[in-house]
Amino acid sequence: MKAVLFDIDGTLLTEQPLILLFLPQVYDRISKKFGISKEEARRQFLGEILGRRDTYDWHDWNFFFRLFNVNIQYEELLREYPHKLTVYPDVIPTLKWLKENGYKLGVVTSGPEYQRLKLKLTGLSKYFNVIITRDKVNAIKPEPRIFLAALESLQVKPQDALMVGDSLSQDVYGAKNLGMVAVWINRMGENGHHLADYEVKTLYELKKILGWKNEEEDI
Repeated sequence: MKAVLFDIDGTLLTEQPLILLFLPQVYDRISKKFGISKEEARRQFLGEILGRRDTYDWHDWNFFFRLFNVNIQYEELLREYPHKLTVYPDVIPTLKWLKENGYKLGVVTSGPEYQRLKLKLTGLSKYFNVIITRDKVNAIKPEPRIFLAALESLQVKPQDALMVGDSLSQDVYGAKNLGMVAVWINRMGENGHHLADYEVKTLYELKKILGWKNEEEDI
C-alpha cells in the first residue's frame, strides 16, 4: 500500500457535541417563524433530514437551514464552538505513524467545503496531502470520481490505496467498487454485513492491516 484515504465524520472526529448544541436553537427558530410547537419543528426538521439520507443535499447542514429559512451558517457555528469538535484519541497517533512511514494520506468526504474548516480547527489538516470534498468534484461517495480525484492527486493506483470510513454504503462500497482495499471503522459496535475487506474498532489496527504486525515499534 502506498496511500491511505480517510472519511471525516465518524472516522476521524465527531461533531455530535456541536449538533446537540445547535439543534435546540434551530427548533426554537423554526417554532417561532412558523408558529408551531418546538416538538413539531423538531419533527419537520428531522423528517427532512431523514428523507434525504445519503443524497447530495443530506451532507450539508446549510441546505437544511436554508430549507427552513433559518439564519444560521454552519461555518459560523464551527468557528464559534471549535471545542465541540472531538477528535478520536486514536487519530493523531495513527496519522503521525503513517506519515513517518512514508504513506501518502488523503481525505475523501461527501461533505461541502466547510469540511476543510473542521480539519483546520482540529489541527488535522497538516497530516493530509490532499482533501477532496463533494464541492471539488460535484459528487459524493460512493461515486467513483470523488475517490479518483484523490487518487489522481496522490498519483496512486486504486489497488495501491486503502480507504477507511464508517459508512458501508459510501466508504466501503465505493472503495471496493474501484478495487481499493476497504476498511470499515466500526466504533459503535454495529452489526456488519461482511462487505469490507477489514473491520476495525480503532485506527490502531491499521498497522497490522498494512503488514507491520511483526515490527516491535508501536503507534
